[in-house]
Amino acid sequence: MRDRDAAGENPTMFYTLWTVFKRSANVELGAADVAAFDSLVAELAASGVAVRGIYDVSMMREEADVMLWMHGPAAELLQASMRQLRRSSLLAGTEIVYSTMAVHREAEFAKDHSPAFARGLDAKEWMTVYPFVRTTDWYTMDPADRGKMLRDHGMLGREFPNVLANTVAAFAFSDFEWQICLEADDMIDLVDMMRHLRYTEARHHVREETPFYTGRRISAAEVIEVLK
Repeated sequence: MRDRDAAGENPTMFYTLWTVFKRSANVELGAADVAAFDSLVAELAASGVAVRGIYDVSMMREEADVMLWMHGPAAELLQASMRQLRRSSLLAGTEIVYSTMAVHREAEFAKDHSPAFARGLDAKEWMTVYPFVRTTDWYTMDPADRGKMLRDHGMLGREFPNVLANTVAAFAFSDFEWQICLEADDMIDLVDMMRHLRYTEARHHVREETPFYTGRRISAAEVIEVLK
């Protein structure tokens, strides 16, 4: 199955990868490390892999400090690209604590939904990403009942137009079915939206939706302070 646009078939695939690092060693970092990292990000962009953001996830969870989010046309490109970034001097004093990949496929709640990153929308200042697994009966229930619950859920989500949604399929990539990443310029919008969406019938058909990783988008230069 290929993604389609209004003009017809568009064979471009949109894979995405989130990788979380924690500080594991005290490494002296400086401007040269930042410059080398930024140069590598530019090289990756030239090859078709975009780093959507670096995020300060420190103090949100005890085992996380920095998150990288990237997307590109092939899973193997993202694997290789993240390995390159992991080997950079800027991340020399870190180790990976969480990493998950997914791909844009038809979303269960809206056939025409495309993640914000695939539509070329600019990244917001804050983001939260988490996995999602439905109950086993969800996929075999009456489609009309399932559709109504999804429509009700979607209507509540529309009350937060400042939040960008990125819903991508994680089937076969990991233990999860979906990865959901929400972006907003104000952290409180993410808090309010997540709380608001609890008041739907579809919530009865959620089996798992943790862990959450949440952070603010930062520059490579700011990584130095986060990892001190």
